[in-house]
Amino acid sequence: MYSDLEGKAVLVTGSGKRTGIGYAMAEKLASCGANVVIADLGKTDSHDGSVTTGTWEEMEDIARDLERRFGIEALPVNLDVTDKGSIEAMIDKVKDTLGSVHVLCNNAGASFGVPNAVNTYDEAAWMKTIDVNLHGVFRVSRAVIPLMLGTGGSIINTASRAGKKPPLFNGAYAVAKAGVIMLTKVMATELAGAGIRVNAVCPGQIMTDLERWRFGLEAEVYGTSVEEREKEMCATIPLGRIGEPMEVANLVAWLASRESSYVTGQAINITGGQLMEL
Repeated sequence: MYSDLEGKAVLVTGSGKRTGIGYAMAEKLASCGANVVIADLGKTDSHDGSVTTGTWEEMEDIARDLERRFGIEALPVNLDVTDKGSIEAMIDKVKDTLGSVHVLCNNAGASFGVPNAVNTYDEAAWMKTIDVNLHGVFRVSRAVIPLMLGTGGSIINTASRAGKKPPLFNGAYAVAKAGVIMLTKVMATELAGAGIRVNAVCPGQIMTDLERWRFGLEAEVYGTSVEEREKEMCATIPLGRIGEPMEVANLVAWLASRESSYVTGQAINITGGQLMEL
């Protein structure tokens, strides 16, 4: 519990599905007394036919549930991070309802066209992956920062272990997340004078629908079962298990709070020891 977050306005992109990291972030921050914006596509939208985003009905249900449990205000908002008009409409709703933003969690992400090597990767799928994961962070940050000026705040970008150590056959995602790490450092440098801290979290294997989908794809590639592939992955993690979304959310809440007031420009690993280099 971080009492300084009570009454603050928090925007979390990609938070419209209960099984995702974004929802865990919103839930954790709401438990600290923050008012939260649940921003997601608000429709069923498959990533290569396997992984879906939260529906509008689920987003509304999440918002009402957080309000009931924590006595905060929760605003569900449709958001496509690749669409300027969608972002502008979200900003208008946030301004009308909450007035400002104190914490921005750029969590929306997706991977398209995998598994493929660079030389066989579909160009449209490559560009879409970069657009969602990297350009989406730029677009949303650019739109939200004016709501943070004058009060300061914290921006937390969801990067990935993949941005530091590339996985096989998922190059666009790795390149995009590496870009998010550098964008984080650029923003931290440029916004420090305005009292806005910017950091990134770099999750490794976290048990979400996207992770289960990945295990399924890798099981096909390596000719094994999903269970065996998960077991093999756990063997590469010193703590010996897959992480949980709330463990990422706990780190995000710390970065959002004044407890981390001297931390900016960092890309913090949360990988169970699977990745130890900076």
